[in-house]
Amino acid sequence: MSVQSTIRRKTAPDIFARKNGEPIVMLTSYHAHTAALVDRYCDVILVGDSLGNVMHGFETTLPVTLEMMILQGRAVMRGSQAALVVVDMPFGSYEASKEQAFMSAARILKETHCGAVKLEGGVRMAETIEFLTTRGIPVMGHIGLTPQSINTLGSFRSQGRAEAEALARGDNEGGPIQNDALAVAQAGAFSVVVEAVAEPLARKITETIAIPTIGIGASAACDGQVLVLEDMLGLSARVPKFVKRFGNLGPMIEAAIEGYATEVRARSFPGPEHVYGTKPKA
Repeated sequence: MSVQSTIRRKTAPDIFARKNGEPIVMLTSYHAHTAALVDRYCDVILVGDSLGNVMHGFETTLPVTLEMMILQGRAVMRGSQAALVVVDMPFGSYEASKEQAFMSAARILKETHCGAVKLEGGVRMAETIEFLTTRGIPVMGHIGLTPQSINTLGSFRSQGRAEAEALARGDNEGGPIQNDALAVAQAGAFSVVVEAVAEPLARKITETIAIPTIGIGASAACDGQVLVLEDMLGLSARVPKFVKRFGNLGPMIEAAIEGYATEVRARSFPGPEHVYGTKPKA
């Protein structure tokens, strides 16, 4: 008789159904052990291409490869049980064509067993999102500040301030970021990350589109929030304005390492309680 787990993992339709409901909680993870912790409290775990910055020390996410994302996606799936796991599609794995995007996304789903992929871009990626979703691949969009476009954006600065000012003047016709949000939603994405977007615009987008918005530096008006785990734990030396440190683990970890090094050099570790003795003769 087979024994099946009683824990049902959340799916993309579950997250889509949370529009205007209980806020969606989402954090990044790249390892099995942190995934197990995040899984207890979050609805979605994002295996973000920010692993390039956090794990490998890259200045941008651009050097991250599909193989890197798949490797860490598999680790997060092994460490989690209940959350929907979404894996970022890295730069260069989906932009060339719809067909390239499908092959990359299919590899991610097949090799990690995750529940969805995420890709950056609005209007310009709508056709690709539709191509994927109509072929059975759940897609989370990402608009506003899109880190993979850093070389064309020029810097990691907030987006949509001009559009927000237009909204304040009573102009509700929308602008580029609003159009991006609408295009992603109409293309079939089940949710969209809205990054570093001025609050009035993020609020307007959330009220306008039919899919959940997940904010990161885009106001509490969004349907959910996401942060990079290491940023909110105080492990990153520099963080954006929108990050709140919910912990300060960096100094604690350094103090533990310092204590270990001190005891090893003083030969006080390992002590008798940490050493295996010989077995007494029978």
